[in-house]
Amino acid sequence: MNTSSDPAFGLNHRPTLPRRRDWRIGCVGSGFIMRDCHLVAYRNAGFNPIAIASRNEATARDVAAQYNIPTAQCIDELLANGDVEILDVAVPPDAQPDLIRRAVVGGKGRLRGILAQKPLALSVCVARELVTLCADAGITLAVNQNMRYDQSVRAAKDLLNRGWLGEPVLATIDMRAVPHWMPWAEALPSLSTFVMSVHHLDTFRYWLGTPNRVLASTRPDPRTKFPHRDGLNLYILEYDSGARASAWDDVWAGPCKEGVAGDTAIRWRVEGTEGLMRGTIGWPKYPERTPSTLQFSTRDSNGWQFPKWDDVWFPDAFVGTMAQLLVAVEQGTEPEISGRDNIETVALCEAVFAAATQRRVVSMSDILGGA
Repeated sequence: MNTSSDPAFGLNHRPTLPRRRDWRIGCVGSGFIMRDCHLVAYRNAGFNPIAIASRNEATARDVAAQYNIPTAQCIDELLANGDVEILDVAVPPDAQPDLIRRAVVGGKGRLRGILAQKPLALSVCVARELVTLCADAGITLAVNQNMRYDQSVRAAKDLLNRGWLGEPVLATIDMRAVPHWMPWAEALPSLSTFVMSVHHLDTFRYWLGTPNRVLASTRPDPRTKFPHRDGLNLYILEYDSGARASAWDDVWAGPCKEGVAGDTAIRWRVEGTEGLMRGTIGWPKYPERTPSTLQFSTRDSNGWQFPKWDDVWFPDAFVGTMAQLLVAVEQGTEPEISGRDNIETVALCEAVFAAATQRRVVSMSDILGGA
């Protein structure tokens, strides 16, 4: 095992960057995730957003001025903008499929890639449709599953790839954190599963692959006043290999917003036959820059090892989500977080929601139809 003087032990915790940094990016959406994450990361990486659009054109103009983006326009104008090579989408999940359909129609022969928000769609059927549409049009489709570019999550995947932990036995994520639900979330058929748990479900897929069966339970979040079925999510993922994964997605986290001392954090752990690793996710302390952490111990590591980095999930991980699309466009390869791959994350969200609300064990083959 290589434990060099590099404080990150040479772990692959950062993304591969494209050769070209000047790909012409058109941004659709000007809310928090675009304004405070995508565009901050793109400026830091030297990427080239040339146009931005929003349902509220005044907001688009404000964000354009903030980041020196040359063009602010309405969504229809941006989708028809002949200078845009890469489309960066940041709209609610129920609005995203139609926007991608329109982009494909207007971008044939000109648009090279689309970075969609996660989840790609709210059903496997629609996700498959979008993947096929983009493929038929020659447009590379990737999905912004940005937790895969959290530095501890990515480093953990590298440790698994190296085999230092042996065969995976158990992976867990314990989330005790209060998200800020966006107004559009109220209209969705699912709240926590497709908005919050999607991060952890995709991370388990990244680490261990797609499971074979799902067990789950949910209850409404007492703090969230609009009607919803899935608030606090508890789920277990079963693999035929014997591995298991489980998460507690506790969006209540106790009455910490109502005057009680809080304990908010996200902790994760992976155990294997030859070692284990554990870590924390820095996101709950945003906007404070708090790096996620990782510690690992193996049979030959002489105790706990502590890789370190200064990067943080929000906003630094968003360099990686765009970079992996640009690299795929340059090389003519499948993106690391492709639309095709995301079909199985959407399916896993469907399975968890069905298992929790219908109180049954769900086989992934029933959701994916054997595909």
